[in-house]
Amino acid sequence: MGGFFGVASKTNCTLELFYGVDYHSHLGTRRGGMATHGKDGFHRAIHNIENSPFRTKFERDVEELTGNLGIGCISDYEPQPLLIQSHLGSFAITTVGKINNAEELLKYVYENGHTHFQEMSGGQINATELVASLICKKSTIVEGIRYVQEIVDGSMTLLLMTEEGLYAARDRYGRTPLVVGKKEDAYCVSFENFAYVNLGYTDYKELGPAEIVYITPDGVETVGEPGKDMRICSFLWVYYGYPTSSYEGVNVEEMRYKCGSMLAKRDEGTVSPDIVAGVPDSGIAHAIGYANESGIPYARPFIKYTPTWPRSFMPANQEQRNLIARMKLIPVRALIEKKKLLLIDDSIVRGTQLRETTEFLYQSGAKEVHVRPACPPLLYGCKFLNFSRSKSELDLITRRIIQEKEGDHAEDVLEEYADPCSKRYAELLEEIRRQQNFTTLRFHRLDDLVESIGISPCKLCTYCFNGKE
Repeated sequence: MGGFFGVASKTNCTLELFYGVDYHSHLGTRRGGMATHGKDGFHRAIHNIENSPFRTKFERDVEELTGNLGIGCISDYEPQPLLIQSHLGSFAITTVGKINNAEELLKYVYENGHTHFQEMSGGQINATELVASLICKKSTIVEGIRYVQEIVDGSMTLLLMTEEGLYAARDRYGRTPLVVGKKEDAYCVSFENFAYVNLGYTDYKELGPAEIVYITPDGVETVGEPGKDMRICSFLWVYYGYPTSSYEGVNVEEMRYKCGSMLAKRDEGTVSPDIVAGVPDSGIAHAIGYANESGIPYARPFIKYTPTWPRSFMPANQEQRNLIARMKLIPVRALIEKKKLLLIDDSIVRGTQLRETTEFLYQSGAKEVHVRPACPPLLYGCKFLNFSRSKSELDLITRRIIQEKEGDHAEDVLEEYADPCSKRYAELLEEIRRQQNFTTLRFHRLDDLVESIGISPCKLCTYCFNGKE
């Protein structure tokens, strides 16, 4: 995934930029970067943050990067922001998104005068550099950004800094959020709207799909009108979003309470656990919502050890990610032994980590483990956001099971497996339950998820659940 933050101020903005970017650390685990522009021109710093927090890597840079304009990012993939020199002038750029037609676009730019790109490890090119090259095919920055929005298959939200101001552009269908904040003598732009609250900013403007704004210390100008169609990612509320964030006016924490409440209503007293628990961190709010609705006590039968362990999906090696996930969760045996537990996680992707969590609950003396994922079964790999390092849809536990059952006809019956009222859906859940050794399993239904979010269904992207764009 990834996130970014930018500032246009009448005074030095480096410290605010530093803290604003740091507040996006939950969105990425590999690279961090900041770029500023002041009287001495452009300056930039990029660091690897795989094994240490953003703050520890950039504390020294705060003293060296000065300027009244700045952009920065947390990235799960490319080193960025990049500094670009072109016929449009010099600028810095950072992006969040996914390009499915990168090879096609590379061929296009090579055929139209571009000679080379820097190659990253693994033979790939930096997607942000590709985006910059496409912008530079046009006669103005705004035309170039609009061109990128139209030609990229996937999504592309970006932040671009010139010598005079910032251009911020939300992706074509608004799959990711983008918000502008305001205070005296400064404006900021942020992926997460909570990131600027403690810096003294208030909400100024939430960009619409494909909207482009130009931001200076003196104001915000819309230079590219928003589109009419929106498909914001529903998984932002379920998992990725920080609890204090809001998207399209809907707070993440409040949505998760509603989600848990609706899970409890669907159970309708069919299970009688002693306690309700959430898998830290994103499962906790869902579990609180379930407990509040059902009247079953909420408890923490395991505690996440946060002082030293990095995020569980950070290493490239899946086995190492599983080990770290296991090391982080420490059981509280007194709350587990001889207890019937109802456990809520944000989702089941591969199934490896939740199965191991369930096993150590049994090993700690649990009598039953009922599982309630806070979203529907994931049946499709996301085409629009880089929220997983999976190389194949068969990494999903659902698709492996369906492939085993249906063979060559698996693709033909996916719609039935997405229907919570179908026989195939029930068979899928039972096989997941059996393989994972859960006592019972019930996923959040898609119609309930949409109701939990509370905005128009036509504005939500639910592709990973039902394959509909």
